[in-house]
Amino acid sequence: MRTREKLLMSTTTLYPCYIGADAVKTDSVASVVNPYNRQEFARVCQAGPEELSRAAALAESAWRQGATRQQRSAWLQAIAQGITARADEFTRLIVAEAGKPVQYARAEVQRAIATFSLAAAEVLAFAGEEVPLDATAAGQGYLGFSRRVPAGPVAAISPFNFPLNLVAHKVAPGLAAGCPVVAKPAPATPLTALKLAEVVRAVGVPSGWLSVLPMDNVHAHLMLEDERLRVLSFTGSDKVGWQLKARAGARKVLLELGGNAPVVVHSDADLDFAVPRLAVGGYSYAGQVCISVQRVLVHRPIYSEFLERYRHSVEELPVGDPSEERTVCGPLIHPREVERIADWVDKARAGGARVVCGGVADSPFYRPTVLENVPPEAEVSRCEVFGPVTVVAPYEDFDEALDRANDSPFGLQVGVFTRDLERALQSFDRLEFGGIVVNDYPTFRVDNMPYGGVKASGFGREGVRYAMEEMSEVRLLAIRR
Repeated sequence: MRTREKLLMSTTTLYPCYIGADAVKTDSVASVVNPYNRQEFARVCQAGPEELSRAAALAESAWRQGATRQQRSAWLQAIAQGITARADEFTRLIVAEAGKPVQYARAEVQRAIATFSLAAAEVLAFAGEEVPLDATAAGQGYLGFSRRVPAGPVAAISPFNFPLNLVAHKVAPGLAAGCPVVAKPAPATPLTALKLAEVVRAVGVPSGWLSVLPMDNVHAHLMLEDERLRVLSFTGSDKVGWQLKARAGARKVLLELGGNAPVVVHSDADLDFAVPRLAVGGYSYAGQVCISVQRVLVHRPIYSEFLERYRHSVEELPVGDPSEERTVCGPLIHPREVERIADWVDKARAGGARVVCGGVADSPFYRPTVLENVPPEAEVSRCEVFGPVTVVAPYEDFDEALDRANDSPFGLQVGVFTRDLERALQSFDRLEFGGIVVNDYPTFRVDNMPYGGVKASGFGREGVRYAMEEMSEVRLLAIRR
């Protein structure tokens, strides 16, 4: 077992920005604090308008110069290999800056490797098609062909909770599509993205194809004021995402926003699998995942049994030091998040909710909490908790369950547990979500699937090939013979 001393960073290091391949130090410096012990362990140079302008100029130059498919595929393969060689280093960094339990930090690193590997392969297959212009009389005698061309440099803004793989989901498809990337990592977790920039430089990707610029969130709008950045890819809160889209003008925009993932558990479900699976889906990494289980709708005939088994599974989850291998639920990213969640739970309780288990703030943790009898208008039900809280409620029939799952401003992913094929297909027809997962939790994601939401949950789709489509444009060639 790896020791805590190896997994938690203990020395204060100054990290530069990366403008293309150049490590650049600035006068403005911010602290990076370990969420578990609240100790500063690193400092990061902060970018400003000058650094952003330099990065955008390099990105535009790289975009106009271009690179062949073979070159881009080779870069992406090399990046995947570079992360593999430094996998332990990336894991330690994610544990330290994000407070992510080490088992999930290690899995994130492996997913990032897969993301770059998938992109390396997708480059070689990503192409246009013949367009049958002679399908109408006006097109007689014409040949038509389309191809995908890179839309331009990408302004990539990512959140704290997946400091490597959510950056990878912007950088990998960007490079694959021929779009240089200027990345702004989350202020709480900039180090992993900077480490990725080190790998990109070390494997010989030409300067300008990736810049990583830590900066405060209040300066994110600067990325939209530089017209050289022609694509916006944002992952974060719905409020900020839609504000940025409103200011994006003619840019292509890809938004992956929040959710409050519901789950429908019908009476024919396999509870031996569903119960422990939902406990992990709701509380791993303290629920700080946009597709963490939040609303659990259970068929009335099995409600009491489910609730008791679920309570037991949740209470058994290991909570504590993220460097320990067994930990499932670690610290929240900041004490103010503990306070916010405590306030939401207290409001729900005042409105008549019953605390089945948990309901205790123990900073930097909030104890895994299960609530029932929650008013539908309560924040813990209506909004995105982004913490270790789930709401459980009974339903009478399957149609009602689908209606209640849809009764949300969000529509990212939903889980449905049933052994009935017709119910599964009915779910696919009626549920208003970007992804419907049958017989597993809505927290399921693999890195080549189309991932994104409807309603307040987003705009466009991630997943390597799908993000490449968002970052490219169709160009037509019509030839009169």
